[in-house]
Amino acid sequence: MVSPPPLEYGCTYHIYNRGNNGENIFVEERNYRHLLHCYAQYVAPVVDTYAYCLLRNHFHLLVRVKTVEEQEQTLRVAVGTPLNTLRVFTPRRPSQQFGTLFNAYAKGINKAYQRTGSLFQNPLYHALLSEKPTRLWRDQVLAWFQGPSGFEAAHQQMISEALVAPLVVDDLD
Repeated sequence: MVSPPPLEYGCTYHIYNRGNNGENIFVEERNYRHLLHCYAQYVAPVVDTYAYCLLRNHFHLLVRVKTVEEQEQTLRVAVGTPLNTLRVFTPRRPSQQFGTLFNAYAKGINKAYQRTGSLFQNPLYHALLSEKPTRLWRDQVLAWFQGPSGFEAAHQQMISEALVAPLVVDDLD
């Protein structure tokens, strides 16, 4: 299986994952809280979270990966250290932080429910780049992007907020 490209600093992403073989990843109410706790610990320091949706067998996140400078500022504020006294700052790699989130959550679920093996399925877009049979309309989707390389390039480019702004509806509350 091909690994997804690493998440880049300053880019916005729709991150999603679902249970292996359609299995539920949230069995009880407390599982949702556990995922959010792990998310706060491992991922929140490296992203700005715009939206999330936790469903019984999968979840969606809309995040913007913080720049290295934003990560450093977040750390300084969190530890209450003046800007000039924090000695060494090592930025966290966002892809690694998401991997840690998925592993920590899966280990917790496996332990709590006496299960083993993978909890999460591979990301769906791999099916579009694979040679394996699929029910997806692979050729049609890839044609929209002028082929596999165009598909990959489109999913790695930065999104301009100005281009997306007309698509966002103001909150009517």
